[in-house]
Amino acid sequence: MAEEILIPSSGKITSLTWSLLAVAFLTSFGSSMLYGYNLAVVNSPAVYIKDFYNKTALGRNGTALSGETLTLMYSLTVSVFAIGGLLGSLIVGMLVTRFGRKGTVVKTTVLVFIAGSLMGFSRVCGSPEMVIFGRFITGIHSGISLSVVPMYLGEIAPKNLRGFLGLVPSIFIGTGVFSAQILGLHQLLGKEEHWPLFLSVVVVPTFIQLMLLPWFPESPRYLLIEKHNVHATITALKWYRAKCNIQAEIEEMQDEQRSLSSVETLSVWKLLQDDTVRWQVLSVVIINIGMQLSGIDAIWFYTNDIFENAGIPAPEIQYTTAGTGIIEIIAGLIGCFTIEKLGRRPLMIGGFAMMGLCSAGITLALILQAQLSFMRYVSVCCVVGIIGGFCIGPAGVPFLITAELFKQSHRPAAYIVGGSLNWLSNFTVGFVFPFLQMSAGSYCYLVFATICVSVAIYVYIMIPETKNKTFMEISQMFSKKEAVLETQSLTHVDQLKLKKMNGYGGVEHASLEFNSSSSVP
Repeated sequence: MAEEILIPSSGKITSLTWSLLAVAFLTSFGSSMLYGYNLAVVNSPAVYIKDFYNKTALGRNGTALSGETLTLMYSLTVSVFAIGGLLGSLIVGMLVTRFGRKGTVVKTTVLVFIAGSLMGFSRVCGSPEMVIFGRFITGIHSGISLSVVPMYLGEIAPKNLRGFLGLVPSIFIGTGVFSAQILGLHQLLGKEEHWPLFLSVVVVPTFIQLMLLPWFPESPRYLLIEKHNVHATITALKWYRAKCNIQAEIEEMQDEQRSLSSVETLSVWKLLQDDTVRWQVLSVVIINIGMQLSGIDAIWFYTNDIFENAGIPAPEIQYTTAGTGIIEIIAGLIGCFTIEKLGRRPLMIGGFAMMGLCSAGITLALILQAQLSFMRYVSVCCVVGIIGGFCIGPAGVPFLITAELFKQSHRPAAYIVGGSLNWLSNFTVGFVFPFLQMSAGSYCYLVFATICVSVAIYVYIMIPETKNKTFMEISQMFSKKEAVLETQSLTHVDQLKLKKMNGYGGVEHASLEFNSSSSVP
C-alpha cells in the first residue's frame, strides 16, 4: 500500500513513502501555505482597499473618512488576522482531542471557504466589514493550522523522518509569502479591479486539500493511544510505512499508552502545574516567543524601505522584495534536507545566531551609511541574512520541537501554550515596533539581536538533541535532566546547611565546600 522512496539521512538509507510525502504536501499546501499568503497579501492592494473603505463611507454617510480613521480601519484589517490566530491557537487542543489530527485539518477547511466568500464578495456588497471579518476568520484557520499540521506530521512520521516532514510546513509558509508577492504584481492580480479575487484565491489550495486528504488515514498514535483502536492503527501504519513489520512501532506506542493509562489529556492549567515537564514547557515558551521577537516581522514589513535606502529604483523594489521570497524557500529547503543529518539544535542555534549577527549589522549599516555609501548594500545583505537564518531553522523547528518534547497526553496543551505565545508575540512586535523605532532609531535592531543571541544560548545549554529518538526516549532525557538538577539543588542546600552549622550561621566564602577550620576548637 505504501511505495518506498529512498533518501539519505544521517549516513544511512531511510525509507520515505509516497503516502507520507503526499500527506505532508497536502496538509502544508492547503493549510500552512495559507498562513504565509495571508501575512503578505494585504501589502500590495493596500491603496485600493483604503480607497474602497473611503468610497463606501462616502456613499453611506456623505462624507469621506478622516486620515486617522482610514489608517485605523486598515490597521484593523491587518492586525485582526493575528487576533483570529490567537483564538485559533487557543481552541486547537479541544479540536484535535475531539476530531483527531487529520479530522481537524479537514473540518476547519470550512473556515477558509467562509472567509474567501466574504472577502471575494465584499466590493460587490459594498461592505468593508466583510473584508475585516474575512481576515479574522482566516486568522482563526491559520492559528489552528500552525499547531495541528506539525502535530499530525510529527505523529505519522517514523522517528528518523520526523524532522524532515516537520519542516515541510515551513517551506510552504515561505511559498505562501512568495505566491502573494508574485500574484500582487501589477501584471497579475495587483490591479484595482482584482483585489477581492487576490484576497479570496486562498480557497483554491484548500479545495484541493479537501478533495484528497480525507482518503488518507488518521494519526496512528491518536488512534491507538486516545481511541484504543488497534485495528485502525495497524491499517494506518501499513499506509504510512514501506515495510509491513510494524510490530516494534506498535509496541513503542503501547508502552506510551501504558504510561498514560491513568492520565487523561491535560488542560493548559494542569500542564503548567506539572513539575515533571517544567523544562519542556519553559523551552517551548522561550523558542516560540523568540521566534517572533527575533524581529523577522519587522524586517518583512520594512524591507521596501531598506531597499529604497540602498538606492534600488522604486519600480524595481517590488521585484527585489519578491526575490526575498525565493530566499525563504531555498533556506527552508536547506533546513528540510539537512535536519536529519545535522539535528534540530544546530539549525536552531545557527539560525538565531545568524539573525542576531545580521540584526546588529543592520544597526551598524544604518548608522554609517551617511558616511560610507557601501553600507547601504551591507544593510541589504543583512536583510537577506536575517530572512535566510530565520527560514533555515527558527521558522519551523519550534513547531516540530513542541511535538517532540511531550507525550500524547501533554501535546495538545503544549501546542496551545506555544501557539498562543507565538501569536501574542507576533501582535506585540507589530504594535510596539513603530514606537520602538521612533524612540531608539537605528538602535532598535539591537533589541532583536539581543533576543536572538539569548535564545541561541538557551537552546545550546538547555535543549537536548531529539534527532532519531522516540517520544518516550525524549521524555526520559528530560526526566534525567530534572533529576540531575534536583540532585544539584539538594546538594547545594545540604552543603549550605553544613557550612552554616560549622560557622554558627555565617557563610564566609563563596565556596560551599565543608571547611573544618571554621569550627570552634
